[in-house]
Amino acid sequence: MKKFFILLLLSTTFFTHAQKNDCEYTVVSSEDGKELKSTKEYLMYEKVFGGTSQFMFFSLTNSEGVPILNFQLLAKSKEFPKVYCLDRASKIYIQLTNGKIITLISATEDQCSGLVYDENEKNNLRILTGTFLFTKGSLGELEQNAISFIRVKYVNDTVDYPVKKELDSETMKKKYFPEGYFINNLKCIQ
Repeated sequence: MKKFFILLLLSTTFFTHAQKNDCEYTVVSSEDGKELKSTKEYLMYEKVFGGTSQFMFFSLTNSEGVPILNFQLLAKSKEFPKVYCLDRASKIYIQLTNGKIITLISATEDQCSGLVYDENEKNNLRILTGTFLFTKGSLGELEQNAISFIRVKYVNDTVDYPVKKELDSETMKKKYFPEGYFINNLKCIQ
């Protein structure tokens, strides 16, 4: 959990803009002195119902030539949000608008969403982060086709998340276009 907050602090501190292809990056320096760039976190899903909110964010990283999807699930509630866990058997299934299904494989060891209390808003927060690897041939499909549906296979559950063409976020007060996320962002890590 401590690593997550350090990463979050570093990513917001070192936010930069790429000049060549309008990509926005967060820059994190690793312990061995290498610089690792990831795209800025992007809201893919938002559900606000009653006093409970749930958000899914994606970002992309190129780690020594290996493209990686960074996944984050954030739940906020006055009650205690449900615990979700990831392990090596977890997967993300992405259905494209052309009907094909792309599978991403977990690179995350056993990890469950941590509980944090937000003193300001008096909310309980659960934060789950994970990394997923793209399968052979999937990048080409994702670069050319919009996405319509995301299914995440957690350790304890499988959850479906419909993807909108346009997401007008109540919480972030900003418009997002999750359907074209990979079309617009894969170029940033190549």
